[in-house]
Amino acid sequence: MSINLKKGQKIDLRKSNPGLSTIRVGLGWDPVEQGGGFLKALFGSGKADIDCDASVFLLDENSNPIDLIYFGNLRTRNDSIIHTGDNLTGEGEGDDEVILVDLDKIPTNVNKLLFVVNIYDCVRRNQNFGMIKNAYIRMLDAKNNSEIARYNLSDDYRGKTALIVGLIYRYDKTWKFSAIGEGTNDTGLNDMKKNLERKAYGV
Repeated sequence: MSINLKKGQKIDLRKSNPGLSTIRVGLGWDPVEQGGGFLKALFGSGKADIDCDASVFLLDENSNPIDLIYFGNLRTRNDSIIHTGDNLTGEGEGDDEVILVDLDKIPTNVNKLLFVVNIYDCVRRNQNFGMIKNAYIRMLDAKNNSEIARYNLSDDYRGKTALIVGLIYRYDKTWKFSAIGEGTNDTGLNDMKKNLERKAYGV
């Protein structure tokens, strides 16, 4: 049975799933209806064309970035983490972007996987996460597609241009997940990386 998490909660991913190895991490969101009039005429459906990008920072035990998997770098060298591709609009049912994680293949110097979502070209397009609804992250056992846990991001993210969604991390010979759900004003992955170096995401 899947566990519905709240902000700040942590779970042991293997406690109810002994032998868990490969996880399918799905991230999803929907554009907010913009109403009628000019915006509806401009966007057709009344929804803004917002390109959200899911990425994962690979961090060491001190939260220093080691690698980054995103739409421009879809997999690690040993295929321990694979991004399945970029969704440009957020339209449609189900997960918008999926990242596959093989826990047994993750290099020993990687202690944390930080999942983030940012809005592509947010400054020029004047877009923020107040224009997004129903954002979530969920983890499934890739062997049978059974959902392990889900975290719905329900905070008010108006004015925020990036989200620190959640953290998978090593803990006492197992792997845990922490629901973070923090909005930031980072305008891209380079900004997020700089701020990671200032703020260590602990467990």
